[in-house]
Amino acid sequence: MTDVRIEAGRRVDGGVTHRAHLYFQDGRWCLFVPVPGPVSDWPRHRFARRSAVPPAAARSRVLNGLGFVFTDGAEWAWIEDAEVPGDDMSPVRLSAVVVVRRADGGGS
Repeated sequence: MTDVRIEAGRRVDGGVTHRAHLYFQDGRWCLFVPVPGPVSDWPRHRFARRSAVPPAAARSRVLNGLGFVFTDGAEWAWIEDAEVPGDDMSPVRLSAVVVVRRADGGGS
């Protein structure tokens, strides 16, 4: 496996990377990849209604369908945010990010 460093959104070997985001809203898990341009143009997918986190294989298939693949060694990083900041009894919002690149090797 090649050791590839990521600096400021670019792989050292010149490939552009993005951060795919997964979050839960309105009873659905949603996945999107911010890319240059209007937010309305960002690749996105809303999973079927369910409370369980979509399995890793399903997330991977969706990313592939949106035209992205994981970078070498990429893993989902999970984040917990309190619905009410500073309140340790507040419900938690769970989200995740993973580093991806365009499947075709293209730029933005």
